[in-house]
Amino acid sequence: MIKTAKYSIGQIVKHRVYPFRGVIFDVDPEFDNTDEWYESIPEEIRPIKDQPYYHLFAENDESEYVAYVSEQNLLADSSGEPVRHPEVAEIFIRNEDGSYRTREIFQH
Repeated sequence: MIKTAKYSIGQIVKHRVYPFRGVIFDVDPEFDNTDEWYESIPEEIRPIKDQPYYHLFAENDESEYVAYVSEQNLLADSSGEPVRHPEVAEIFIRNEDGSYRTREIFQH
């Protein structure tokens, strides 16, 4: 059974456990990464595969990177702070409320 994604493209989210946040730029309806990647997650915190997974332009205090995170490990970020990842500005326009929308060249 495929679940409906709780979060949407352009939404700012933060990780439930680790200190990073980011903007969602793609959603997989269920896990779609390598077994090697999945097995690298410590077993005690390894999320189930049968849930939406999100691709984020992510950042922490030290760097910007792309993250792949399960829905169970995300929370909505209500800080209102912009995300400084350099690729965000290439794909998204920031709305007045702090959320992001895709630039028209990326819309279907």
